[in-house]
Amino acid sequence: MVNLLDTIRNTLVPIHKEGYVFVIAFFVASLLLGLIAAPLFWIGLVLTLWCAYFFRDPERVIPQDDDIIVSPADGRVSSVQMVVPPAELGLGSEPMLRISVFMNVFDCHVNRSPARGRVSQIVYRPGQFVNAELDKASVDNERNGLVIETKHGKLGVVQIAGLVARRILCFVHQNEPLDAGERFGLIRFGSRLDIYVPEGGQPRVSLGQRTICGETVIAEFNSNKGPTISRRN
Repeated sequence: MVNLLDTIRNTLVPIHKEGYVFVIAFFVASLLLGLIAAPLFWIGLVLTLWCAYFFRDPERVIPQDDDIIVSPADGRVSSVQMVVPPAELGLGSEPMLRISVFMNVFDCHVNRSPARGRVSQIVYRPGQFVNAELDKASVDNERNGLVIETKHGKLGVVQIAGLVARRILCFVHQNEPLDAGERFGLIRFGSRLDIYVPEGGQPRVSLGQRTICGETVIAEFNSNKGPTISRRN
C-alpha cells in the first residue's frame, strides 16, 4: 500500500501557480461546450488535461558544481554556435558560445537558472512572434534577457517568445542571487531559450539532443576535454 501511494505521488506532478487560471478556464469552457454537444465536452476535457500537463512543475535533481552549466529548459538543442550576443545584454561585441533550447507545446515551460550567481541585469525587448526555431528569432522576437554574474564571468540567458507563445514571465529581480536550477521564469505555449556561455566553457550537448531543465549539463569549465561529439543510434 505504501509503495502504491508513493507511485501515485511521484506520478502526479504539481501544477505551477501561473497555470491554475488557465486550467480552470479550459474546464469551464468544456462545461459550456458540453451544453451545446456532448462530444465537445470530451474534446474540451482533453484540452484541459493538456493545459494542466503544460503547466506542470516537477522537482528536479540539480548538480551542485560551479564548473558546469545546466539547461534552463526542457526541450531540444536547436543551436550550438559562436554568436555575438544581443547588444542590450552588455556582454560585448565578441562572439560567445550560444546554446539554444527549443521548447514545444508538450515540454515543461518552467525555466531554471543555468548556474549559481547574481542577476546583474534584466532587459525586456518587445518584438515579433516568428517560429522560435528560426535563427532570426534571437533578434526579431519578443524576448527577456538576464545577465547572471557567475564564478566564470557574465552568463546571458534569454527567454524568447515563439509562434504560439505570447507571454514571458520573469520571477526574479535585479541584484537577486540565484542558485543553479532555481526557478526564474516561465514562457507560455512554445518558445526558446538562448544561453550565452562565458569564455572557457565547452559545450556538452549536441544538435537535436533532448535536455532536462536543471539536470542536463550543457557546458563545462576547467576541463581539458573538447566539445562533446554525439551520434544517433
